[in-house]
Amino acid sequence: MTVEVVTFGCRLNANESEAIRAAALSANRDNLIVVNTCAVTAEATAQARQTIRKLRRLNPSSEIVVTGCAAQVEPDMFAAMPEVSQVLGNAEKMKAETWARPFGLDNAERVRVDDIMSVRETALHLIDGMQGMARAFVQVQNGCDHRCTFCIIPYGRGPSRSVAMGAVVDQVRRLAENGCREIVLTGVDLTSYGADLPGTPKLGMLVRTILKLVPELPRLRISSIDAVEADDDLIRAFAEEERLMAHLHISLQAGDDLVLKRMKRRHLRADAVRFCKEIRALRPDIVFGADFITGFPTETEMQFRRTLDLVGECGLTHLHVFPFSPRPGTPAAKMRQVGRDVAKERAARLRARGEDMLRRHLAGEIGRTRMALAENEGVGRTEGFAMVKFARPAETGTLVPVTIAGHDGTRLLAA
Repeated sequence: MTVEVVTFGCRLNANESEAIRAAALSANRDNLIVVNTCAVTAEATAQARQTIRKLRRLNPSSEIVVTGCAAQVEPDMFAAMPEVSQVLGNAEKMKAETWARPFGLDNAERVRVDDIMSVRETALHLIDGMQGMARAFVQVQNGCDHRCTFCIIPYGRGPSRSVAMGAVVDQVRRLAENGCREIVLTGVDLTSYGADLPGTPKLGMLVRTILKLVPELPRLRISSIDAVEADDDLIRAFAEEERLMAHLHISLQAGDDLVLKRMKRRHLRADAVRFCKEIRALRPDIVFGADFITGFPTETEMQFRRTLDLVGECGLTHLHVFPFSPRPGTPAAKMRQVGRDVAKERAARLRARGEDMLRRHLAGEIGRTRMALAENEGVGRTEGFAMVKFARPAETGTLVPVTIAGHDGTRLLAA
């Protein structure tokens, strides 16, 4: 049986792709290609369409099923593509029975996308590991109740909903017993975890509980969070829990208060600076990454420069930078637009600033001893998520102590 899953976008999609692969194989599907799309930018959707056309040329007899956020918000667009056998919504793709049914029976069955806003629960996607990867992602939350003016994702993912803490702990234990050395907790709006659960536990409590009840897990990592919503227990965990990795990716998006307000973000510039200083005081070796959008509607050059300056003020190392892309149906798409070329030019400058900060960080690691998780025999990731090139081959999935001898601008070099 052959089931290929092509994944775009976030770590949550990567986790769901593994569950899709397992469900399709259990249903004895064969000669099947699943394209799990992303809708965060117009370019992501365009890239998915281009990939679908290429996959059909290379695999003329395969069934091609399209799902994910782009399929959820624009199902008719994908259904109109002759290369596509079926379009599935985000809720439908996670149901085992979906993959047991025939695809593309007729036009009515060809699109199966329900109202994602009616979904009120998120089931844990049981997987034994991530194919070909040294770490595993565990989805603990899905959906988002916020309405940032640039974001289409709530309409692709639905309302915020959490996985019960006991189910999360059981899944983490299962993965650790199967040899996973590092677990990454993922979600669409991770810091909203628990608001819909009995007792309203927060993300910090979940982190503490996992580390307490699964002592055999060497490393726990958190994916992107909204820093202004980080609870006190989570902040203290960074100071007190050595197995919680010293790396945090935060959703900042901009460094100017007026732009942040027009984005309808929940923090101001000072909040970001204060948060980074607070965590760094508790955990001096913490490494911060961040998401940014350049060329947001009405953004001036002076406002953009405040974003550039924020990178240094917060000590940000790993940047994800996106030129603004208007998404139909969002308020930002109706605002006064900044030229596309300007947005791209600012993105290039911001990426260059991030690359400079990364080089400085890597230089500061020289002479230190780190523990790297081998992603393959040649490279691994440190506690701070820096990539390190091994001096000698290592077995994938093992934790390797390394002394840092240098760097090449993007990676550490082990002695």
